[in-house]
Order: sequence, then C-alpha cells, then structure tokens
Amino acid sequence: MIYRLLALNIDGTVLQTNGKLHKSTKEAIEYVQQKGIYVTLVTSRSFPSARKVAKALKIKMPLVTHQGAYIAGSEEKPIYVKRINEGITYDIVRFFEALPCQIRLVHEQFSLANKFKIQNDLLSKTIFTTGEPFVYSQQFVNSLSEYLHDQPMTPSKIEVYFEKKRDLLDAKAALEKMYSEVEAYELDPLRIDIVPTGASKLTGLTYLGNQFGIKLKEMVYIGDGLDDIPVIEAVGLGVSMGNAPFAVKKASDWVTRSENDQGVAYMVMEHFRKQQPIEFLRKMKIIKP
Repeated sequence: MIYRLLALNIDGTVLQTNGKLHKSTKEAIEYVQQKGIYVTLVTSRSFPSARKVAKALKIKMPLVTHQGAYIAGSEEKPIYVKRINEGITYDIVRFFEALPCQIRLVHEQFSLANKFKIQNDLLSKTIFTTGEPFVYSQQFVNSLSEYLHDQPMTPSKIEVYFEKKRDLLDAKAALEKMYSEVEAYELDPLRIDIVPTGASKLTGLTYLGNQFGIKLKEMVYIGDGLDDIPVIEAVGLGVSMGNAPFAVKKASDWVTRSENDQGVAYMVMEHFRKQQPIEFLRKMKIIKP
C-alpha cells in the first residue's frame, strides 16, 4: 500500500514526557515531507497550542484540533468548526460545578476555567505541561456559571478533570443520558473531553483527507490515547506508541517505541524509507496525478 498522509497525535506521541521535541522526530518529519507525503497533527489540544508544535516540525498542512471540532491552517481561515451552543454549555457547566472537578471551556482564541484546586499531583502536572497557558489567553474564574450568565460562550470543546475515576464514570454516564447534542471522550481515567455530537479525531481527519483527495486507507496514524483507537482502526496503517495502554496497542497494526525512545522517528524511518517519493510514483503512473 502507498501512503500519502502521516497523521500524528501530540502528547505522548511526538512530544517526550518533558514536553519537548526530540531532534530525531523533527528529522523524521522532514524526511517524510521531502518524499511528498502530507503530514498533519490530530490532537485534543487547542489550535494555538497545536500550531506551535506544527511550526517546530515545519508542518504546513491544516491541523485537526479540539478533538476534531476545529480544523485550520490559520486562525483567520478555519476550514471546519463545530461548537457547543450557549445553552448547552451553560447547562453542562452547572452540572459539573456540583462535582469535585476542574472545568475548562476551550475556544480557539482563549480558554476559561474554574479555580478548582486539583489535589492529584500527577493530574496537576499533566494540566500544567499541556503548554496551553503559554500559547494563548487562559482565564480562571470563581464561578463559570455566573460568568456565562453575563457572557455566554460557544466553545468547541469542554475539558473536565477529576480526582477520582468513579466520579468521571458516573458523570460521563449521566451526561450521555441528558444530552444528545454532545459526546464525551475518555482520554484517561481522570479526564474527559466533551465536543459537539459528530466531532471526533476520526471525523476530523476524514474531513481533512477529503479536502486533499486522500482516503483513510492511504493514511498512517500514530497515537497513544484511548481517543486515538477509532482512528488507528480506520486508517490504512494504525500505529500505537510503546507507552500506549494495552487497549490502544491491541487496536493497532504496528507498535513502535515509546515517546522517550523516539518511537515516531523509529516507525517513520523503518516504514517510509521503503516507499518511493510520491512524485516518482506519479511519473511511473503507479498513482494518479
């Protein structure tokens, strides 16, 4: 199979646990792009945060961000946007404010969160190292519902961070029964992302592929999270990182090394060195112009 697009998750995939990009990862992405293969990022991160990583990797293609609800190459000209309407956003916030959790409303220009203090040290570190506060405006308020009452908001995504897995499971189940307008994705045992119904990493990547005339079977996807499983199963070659949970590895066609062992670079160089440049394949009429 000839692959024309490489899609990558960010956290736990292209970034090491210290939040940095390894030199070999940059070199591998450059190598793939020189072969004429498109490269994009597919992430739960906000667009400004993902764009910062894309710039470091010299990725020019539009990015699938906000868990698939926001696709853009630039903030000025998004090519796909889905939002949670004002009323549903307000109701969801009121629902979660009754629980011990941090609620974060994510917009492409800013984010808004309550001041709930996360007691779980590991979770606090995870939230802090997403890089979001250093990329665009992040505001904290005492009461999100009071803020939204005066200043309604239509986020493309709502992140909720819990201290206990039981609270997450109960809240997710209740949410799914109450609202058909949104879907909740469990990223890990203590976090869910809520997006408009129909938005997901898979639908976002499919939409992007259609814009460039690329089918899912012509794509390679590398990820590590539970929300990556549908994409890994749908593309032509689904790859999981060595640090991924067992369920993610089980769903994949290929398991590479961990993020700290340059798993992306290893997989890319092992596989794509065997594929001829896209331009050569066109000249040989192996693929269509």
